[in-house]
Formats: sequence, structure tokens, C-alpha cells
Amino acid sequence: MIVHCYLLHHLYAICMFCVSEFWGDVAKDFFWKSKHTGQFLDYNFDVTKGKVYIKCMEGAITNICYNVLDRNVHDKKMGDKVAFFWEGNEPGDELKVTYRELLKQVCKMANVLKSLGVKKGDRISIYMPMVVELVVAMLACARIGAVHSIVFAGFSAESLCERILDSQCSLLITADGFYRGDKLINLKMIADDALEKCTEKNFSVQKCIMLKHLSKDGSLLPEGSQSPPVPWNPEVDLCWHTLMEEASDECEPEWCQSEDPLFILYTSGSTGKPKGVLHTVSGYMLYTASTFKYVFDHQPDDVYWCTADIGWITGHSYITYGPLANGATSVLFEGLPTYPDVSRMWEIVDKYQVTKFYTAPTAIRLLMKYGSGPVQKFTRRSLKVLGTVGEPINPEAWLWYYNVVGEKRCPVVDTFWQTETGGHVLTPLPAATPMKPGSAAFPFFGVVPAILNESGEELEGPNEGYLVFKQPWPGVMRTVYGNHERFETTYFKKFPGYYVTGDGCRRDKDGYLWITGRIDDMLNVSGHLLSTAEVESALVEHEAVAEAAVVSHPHPVKGESLYCFITLKDGFDYTISLEAQLKKQVREKIGAIATPDYMQNAPGLPKTRSGKIMRRVLRKIARNERDLGDVSTLADCTVIEQLFQNRCNTA
Repeated sequence: MIVHCYLLHHLYAICMFCVSEFWGDVAKDFFWKSKHTGQFLDYNFDVTKGKVYIKCMEGAITNICYNVLDRNVHDKKMGDKVAFFWEGNEPGDELKVTYRELLKQVCKMANVLKSLGVKKGDRISIYMPMVVELVVAMLACARIGAVHSIVFAGFSAESLCERILDSQCSLLITADGFYRGDKLINLKMIADDALEKCTEKNFSVQKCIMLKHLSKDGSLLPEGSQSPPVPWNPEVDLCWHTLMEEASDECEPEWCQSEDPLFILYTSGSTGKPKGVLHTVSGYMLYTASTFKYVFDHQPDDVYWCTADIGWITGHSYITYGPLANGATSVLFEGLPTYPDVSRMWEIVDKYQVTKFYTAPTAIRLLMKYGSGPVQKFTRRSLKVLGTVGEPINPEAWLWYYNVVGEKRCPVVDTFWQTETGGHVLTPLPAATPMKPGSAAFPFFGVVPAILNESGEELEGPNEGYLVFKQPWPGVMRTVYGNHERFETTYFKKFPGYYVTGDGCRRDKDGYLWITGRIDDMLNVSGHLLSTAEVESALVEHEAVAEAAVVSHPHPVKGESLYCFITLKDGFDYTISLEAQLKKQVREKIGAIATPDYMQNAPGLPKTRSGKIMRRVLRKIARNERDLGDVSTLADCTVIEQLFQNRCNTA
């Protein structure tokens, strides 16, 4: 059975004719103003042969918003079907939105944007909590051909400013604030700070639309809490609710070319500057729709719940576009898995009779700490498929998820993909692929992986090396916004002819693929990719810091955590107060997700004679592993023992 499944996946992957036939069948289920001409996929992955490019269904004209809403409401007569059950941070704060209601709200917001002068191709920044209006805003952009750039609402003003500047956004959509558990996030205040920073850097955002989320009548807040004060600039700020009241609920979609940009989503880069990953209309639509349908075995009566935030690619692909393209009913959750208690997720599963559940290994490990009791307070009988996303899952967490949450009756689909891939590229299929705890299994249809050694040679059979892909699929990114050279350098220069993921991979004797982690200078913290260079840059901006080096350290819940080595300038002392200042600086520059777990004083760092920091050695020190391997290239070996003596207690 294992061999049979591997061959089935592999045959689909390598037969380009089969691939074109498969995607041609998928495309028949969507509306096209004009059909594509020429081949389905055209591409060049080899930088030595010219510019890298990927084109899908060139010549086709469509609109993704029309396909995920109008098609379901009018053609498929699903207007009264629930699109989203919204569950707020506070239990009892809830909302139900049908496809017809969602379409009307999207058309209203599309008309609002048009009235403000937004045109096809304009970039719109969205900085919002997990509310239905976030989906409305992104689909309104898609409806008129504007390019949305969503920034995770946990990011700092500095991070928001950087992303607005990079994509030259003409307008910002935000909210007054939100609660994550009992913690208030004053979003409007952060947004205003970001806009002020933009102005200081000679770029002005013309208008800011603000949603009243906490300050609206009837909002449920944590006990003893109140809505935050809302700063207001009448020259820039506009009220979402006032604008929507005056707008028509009918809006003709802007018909887009297949390769027109759909959205920009920033992901951390190894240089420290985030990369604006650009996805385009048709290929992304087909890929998210089909991966959602097959990976979750979607059925018309399913209630699906992805616990991710829409500020990340998982939320784009598997909360908004993929589920809506299939006419699915989804749960949209604003809160935390542990608030107001650790049974919250399973309470929601029973409340909405969730059938397909998709979450991160970080959340699973967090809830594992509390044992099976909180899970077993609720029946979870509705569950049929469990999924994981964001990072490789360790076998212990996989088994707890399968045995306790799914009661050994729900297949687990452990999906591997990236912001850049647009959707799942390695994944089991439920009930079709024999499960191995922690394995990403096999490629999705049309995806052709390979494992390379350092010399770029393909490795056959059981082996380990660099994970690459040999040909594109419809949903893969097209470029780094405004910097195609960086796109080519990051993903194609190391091994010409291949898309390089930056991840290591092992193939076992049965052909199953196992992701072994990042090969480059990146960390995966709670499923969120962080650049060590970005954190180091934030640290060295402090007047006391001469140099900083950041490495990953295993974390029982988050997967990886940040371990920082700090070298101070002469005249400064390493103190608890300084450490607190440095952590605060990282939070303000990047966001709370990047807060270091460990910091140690490092009077010297292990460097080669050419001055390059040996991060491999620092990772060993952070883990208290004395077997350092070859250190013959070190300029000064005496720093090693000093670093071991100063290391943090990570037990």
C-alpha cells in the first residue's frame, strides 16, 4: 500500500500531460471571461538561460472575488449557506455570515475603495484583527483588481511602516483595537505610529479607514476591561461604518488577466529585509481551491476550522480563498486556544460541529501540557480530518493529536508548504496515504520534488539533503515585489534549474519525505518564519550593543526559540535592566513574536580568520553540546570556553 501510494503521487507529478489534464479539469469549475491561449504552464527555472519566470493560463481573464462569491451565490444557488461562523475572543461574542451577506458587504467595500480613488493595481495595506471585515477588505481589493498587502496584527509600527513603504500602499485599513485573551492591542495607535514613521521617511498614506471593533455597541470585552481610547486625525481617518452605510451593495468586478497581481505578503528574508512575495490571480485560485478540496477531502456539509491568522499565508489560502472557492462553511476565530480556559478549542469544535480541523504543532504542544482532561470534556464526535501546518510536527505531538484529539479515528494530514508556494506542496491525502507520524509524505499533483547534495546532484533512494522542486505548479510565487533580482538570487541561483526551498529534507526507504528544518539563517517560531538578521539588526541599534548573533534553540511548545549572544561596547555593563531594554527593542522593531527567550553576555564571538561568525558553533553552545566538530578555522578558540561558562540555563 505504501509503495502504491508513492507511485500514484509520483506518476501524477512527473507526467506533464497528466498535470495539464488535471488542472484543465479543475479550471472548468470556474468562470472565465476569456479562456487561456497556449500552454497551461510556461516557465524558466534556470538563471543561466535567462530571466526566471512562471506563467499560468496566459491570456485568460477572470476575477477571483467573482469566483469565490458571485459564482456560489448565483450559479450554485448557495446564497443562504453560511460562509463564516465568527467566534470572538470572548465566549458568546459570535456572528453568522452567509455567502449572500458576504457578497453584499464586499461589494459595498469595493465601492468605498473606488470612491476613494483606488484603481486596479493599487496596493492597499490591511492591518486588522481576525474579524469578518478583514475578509471583506481583502476580497473588496480583489474585486476591483487592487493588490492587498495584509500585515499580521501582532507586528509593530516599525514592521507595518516598512511594509507600507516597500509596496507604496496608497491606503491603510485598520481597526480601533482587539483583545488577545485579556491583553489589549491598541491597533489604531500602532497604525498611527506607523503612518507617522512613513511621513518621516517622505511617504504619506493618503487615507486610513478604521473599523470600530471594540468601540462598537454591544462589544463583549474581558471582565473589568474597556474599549481603548481611539486617536483620530480628521484629515486622514475615515470611519468604516459611515462609509459602508452610504455605499451601494452592487459592484461589477474588474476583469483581470491571469497573471495580474492578486496580493503581496511579506515573509522574513535572510538579509533582514522582509520579502514581498507576489501571487497572481488564476494560478493561485486554482491551486488553493484544489489543495483545499483534496487535502481536506472537502464535502458540502463540512464545517471547517483553520486556527491560523489571516495575516499569514495559511489564513490567505486556507481561511479565505481556498474554502470560499469550494463553497465551504468555516469557523473564523479571534481568540486564543487557552482563553478563557484550555478547553476553548474543543468547546468551539462541539459548538459548531467542526468536521475538518487545521492547526499548528505549536498549539498542539501547548495544549498537550494540560493533558487529555480538557480535551475529553467535549465529545469532538464531529471531527473527521485533522491537519497540521507551519512547521514539522514531532512524533510525540502527532501521536497525542491522533490518539487524544482524534481518538484514533481521524487521519492526520501534516502539510508542508511556504508563503512562496501558495499552497500545500507535500502532504498526505486523508484515508489514501498510510500515515507516518511527522512525515510530510508525498508531493501534491504536479509538484516534482528532488533532494540535492551540496554539489547540486540529485540524490535517489533513502537520502538527505536540500529540498528543491524541478518544475512550477499554478500557485507558486511569481516574484519578490519590486525586486526580481532578489527573487532569482534567493530561490534559483544556488541550484540553477530548481526552486530552492531553503529547507532540508530526508527521504526514507518507502519514499516518504521528512522536513528536517531550515538550512539558511531562518528560525521557525510557533510556525512563523523569522530572520536572524532582522533580530540582530534590531539588537545592534541599541547604543550599548557592538555585535549580536542570534541562533535557534529547541522549545517544547514553540518548536524553536531565539537564543541571542550579545557583545557590548566598551563602557557598558551587561545587566538585567539592559536585557529588558533589548527585549523591548526587538518587540517594538519587529513584534512580540520575535521576543528573545534567552540572552547571554558574549565578550567575544567564535569567528573565522576572515571574520565570519561560526553560527554552527553558537548553536552547539546554546544547546550545551560540547562536540563542536571541526573548529580549526577559528581565529580565537579561547572564546569558546567563556561562552559555555556564560550560557543561559535553558533546562
